[in-house]
Amino acid sequence: MLSHVIRRLFEAMLILLGITIVTYMLLYLFPADPVRQIAGRSATPETVNNIRHQLGLDLPVYEQYWRYLTSLLQGDFGRSYIQKTEVAQLIWSRLPASLLLMVAAISVELFLGLTMGVISAVKRNSSVDNSLMVVSFVGVSAPQFVVGILLLYVFAVQLGWFPIGGYGDAKHLVLPALTLGLLGSGWYARMMRSSMLNVLEQDFIRTARAKGVSKFRVILRHAVPNALLPIIAMIGIDIGIFMSGIVVVESVFGWPGIGQLAWQAIQRVDIPIIMGVTLVAACSIVIGNFLADIIALFVDPRIKLK
Repeated sequence: MLSHVIRRLFEAMLILLGITIVTYMLLYLFPADPVRQIAGRSATPETVNNIRHQLGLDLPVYEQYWRYLTSLLQGDFGRSYIQKTEVAQLIWSRLPASLLLMVAAISVELFLGLTMGVISAVKRNSSVDNSLMVVSFVGVSAPQFVVGILLLYVFAVQLGWFPIGGYGDAKHLVLPALTLGLLGSGWYARMMRSSMLNVLEQDFIRTARAKGVSKFRVILRHAVPNALLPIIAMIGIDIGIFMSGIVVVESVFGWPGIGQLAWQAIQRVDIPIIMGVTLVAACSIVIGNFLADIIALFVDPRIKLK
């Protein structure tokens, strides 16, 4: 157990290091010039060169990366080129909103997805099963901004049940969480259906039925808990996906999370913020997968034997 944890931690460090290298190189090759964004169109060449020197952007790329990495190891994410504020402070101020949206969205998609998956498995090859799988396919395929705009138009503009955007109370949370939850529930529905079908064919399910246990009890007490193991891994992956992939939804609903911060930074070529948000998202994915592995070790003892 301990050796497994140490090995996974070492692998996580290598992954994060690789992500910083790849991201930094891609931003270095980015066609837009952050110095021009800072100096403005009317800046003289001398002013541009002075700003470039002050930011250290006139150094070789490997030296720029080394300076960034050494600062990062000391807990310094750098300073925003545009906002002139510490990146860690900017991310920390936006993180609670993104975490709140993430928890609400995952709750929605788990409730919808697991319910659809269990019903589809129980009603295998029926019209109910086919209908739910079509719905899940549409949910997986639908673009985030289309679903978000449709929900805004119906529930905010036409019915007036929820505000168009913003951040404050529970009403502001419903539509963005529902948008992400509807889209993510399709994956969980298909995964839960597949896992349930596999479990329902196991010998212990046949034994329970032979003993006269009711169908509802067999499904709820025996099949569902054993079918949840793949879902645990998906939740771990989802944590990172939500932290890095909610840019569109946060922009549509005016939600002040790190996704909106990243979008603003991309538009302004604010490299320190882009790097900071990327690292936070990468850490979320690594931590989510790590926790999923640890939980799986306790949930299923067969994994320990392997």
